[in-house]
Amino acid sequence: MRFGPVILNNTPLVALWILDRFDLLRDLYSSVVIPQAVEDEFLAVDADRRRAGLRAAPWIESAALTVPAYAHAFSGLDLGEAEVLALALETSARLVVMDERKGRAYARRLGLPITGTVGILLAAKRQGFVPHIGPMISELLVHQFYLHSSLVSQALVTAGEVNPEDKDGTRAP
Repeated sequence: MRFGPVILNNTPLVALWILDRFDLLRDLYSSVVIPQAVEDEFLAVDADRRRAGLRAAPWIESAALTVPAYAHAFSGLDLGEAEVLALALETSARLVVMDERKGRAYARRLGLPITGTVGILLAAKRQGFVPHIGPMISELLVHQFYLHSSLVSQALVTAGEVNPEDKDGTRAP
């Protein structure tokens, strides 16, 4: 079992920003770490508001890699994803939070525990921090946040918000 930090990539950070639910990171994990490249990506849009949001969430900590060259080992990934994986290895992370397919594949090959935005929402519901994930997923979709339809369907079934036999997405009793 790993006892290091939870390392977060930009996409889940943006999702929780859209939902105004940075508090879920604190509630679920006490604190999370974002590498410098992820912070830079996050602040590339609406920098003043997002910087204020990070300041208001001290449980989201930024960290630099001890050996920045480690990030270059992950070809085909953007710098944020590469730094997430490098930092996860440096710190023996207990969890990597990343949505991007290539980055997740690397994490699995490295034996790193992985979840994504939907995994965070499901964990929050399971632990009673949110009553429903459906409205949160809908909000993300309204903001053009990409979630594969099969992932959404599976998540809603897992959350008990949709009956698995109903093809039309009706709510579970």
